[in-house]
Amino acid sequence: MNDAILRAPPAENEPALAYAPGSPERASLESELGRMAAGGFEVPLVIGGRELRTGQTGAILRPDRLSAPLGLYYKAGPAEAQAAVEAALAAKREWAAIPWEERAAVFRRAASLIAGKYRAKLVAATMLGQSKTAREAEIDAICEVVDFLRLNPRFMERIYAEQPESLTGEWNRIAYRPLEGFVYAVTPFNFTAIAANLPTAPAMMGNVVVWKPASTSILSNYLLMKVYEEAGLPPGVINFVPGGGSAISGVALSRPELAGLHFTGSTSVFNSLWKEIAAKLSIYRSYPRLVGETGGKDFIFLDPSADPEVALVAALRGAYEYQGQKCSAASRLYVPKGLAPSFLEALAAAARQLPMGEVTDFRNFMGAVIDEASFDSIMPYLERARGSKSARILAGGAGDKGQGYFLEPSLIEALDPRFETMETELFGPVLTAYAYDESDMAAAYRLVDATSPYALTGSVIARDRRAILRGVEALREAAGNLYVNDKPTGAVVGRQPFGGMRASGTNDKAGSLVNLMRWTSPGAIKENFDPPTEWRYPYMGGD
Repeated sequence: MNDAILRAPPAENEPALAYAPGSPERASLESELGRMAAGGFEVPLVIGGRELRTGQTGAILRPDRLSAPLGLYYKAGPAEAQAAVEAALAAKREWAAIPWEERAAVFRRAASLIAGKYRAKLVAATMLGQSKTAREAEIDAICEVVDFLRLNPRFMERIYAEQPESLTGEWNRIAYRPLEGFVYAVTPFNFTAIAANLPTAPAMMGNVVVWKPASTSILSNYLLMKVYEEAGLPPGVINFVPGGGSAISGVALSRPELAGLHFTGSTSVFNSLWKEIAAKLSIYRSYPRLVGETGGKDFIFLDPSADPEVALVAALRGAYEYQGQKCSAASRLYVPKGLAPSFLEALAAAARQLPMGEVTDFRNFMGAVIDEASFDSIMPYLERARGSKSARILAGGAGDKGQGYFLEPSLIEALDPRFETMETELFGPVLTAYAYDESDMAAAYRLVDATSPYALTGSVIARDRRAILRGVEALREAAGNLYVNDKPTGAVVGRQPFGGMRASGTNDKAGSLVNLMRWTSPGAIKENFDPPTEWRYPYMGGD
């Protein structure tokens, strides 16, 4: 037993390596990429600490090189999903009883393994399996993952330290209990860091988790699971269950012990899961916590005072990094009419210069979109824009899926502010610009705020301080994360807590204590040191 009142170790954001030519990290990564690109991986389920292989498999592909598959993964069905729930519940009592600092130590150890021993492996797996460049993979799979695992224990400590006041004769306490049951974590393909945070944040708070990873990020996600095991995570606390969403969700959402859903993905899927939970509300032991980060139709708004060079970089990086496959990626751009001709011409010229190809070629700025379904869903929008009288394509507009799922970085100018690519989330390298009338700024702000059902991220580009103030105030409900003179992507754990409102989710900011609070059930305890022994009150005495 340790009677010390412990503090979580200090934590700073993990610095990103540059992978410059000739650097040690570049050599290490290139060696790991060569090894992993050879393929042959077989990824099992991990349930209760045991690896399971089923009769159903799926392919692990390289989106940027379809001729070089990486291997296969085994899929869970209803029976395996049930086993995962049972394994989680079996581990629950012992895990919840472990002191918070011991739980924190597991994930701090995992952070050290990822920042060191597993760095090149996790970057390479994210590059090959999810078609990220070295820079994008480093920031995501290393820096952000490590930040979550190091900083979340600090947030957990702050939560546990928050206690009520007590008078002399009493002691009031809050017991921050885990939720009563298990948490179902559903993670997306686009960020290895989200795949890390969604299961581990509830687990840090003493919960047990059934984790369904995206089928297109299996390789990096399985590596995370192996790191947790090496770091000392007990069997059953997190159960790795790849497979079809309907088969696994059907089981998880039908269990009375479902205590929470931690989700990142499309708005439509989150809505369907919410509806299914609502329809089954009477079966649950407690009201499940529903935490979701969903879609986005993120904007960049150029004030007439904007610096064009700042705006150009914000638009290029915000729209086209990782092929626009970030929930926060810029997909609509508002430019004042007086600036539009010159600015859009420069932006189109720059977009045409962005190098695209296999991510193992470090000269490329972009890779491929994640799969054929994504490619096929985006191309019709580009084809309709090409034939529309309400829009014109200024750059890109073409794609090729012969060798990989490559879509050109595309810039559309919408002549109608309600053109479909101004309103619909595409999740690809497509940016649509509209030239607004700067003589009525209030109307321009209203247009930005009302065009999309989403409210995830946005940027205001301006030099005039009064314009910055007006823009931030007018667009305060249009984005959960609003940036000034910067791209609308790249939230850093602990510095820009991330999440949006409206159709973008529940705004339970990842990268802050707000998110961790959702995974605890506070219980108030009062102890009376001088309890009364007389039931009568003084006012009851006679005259």
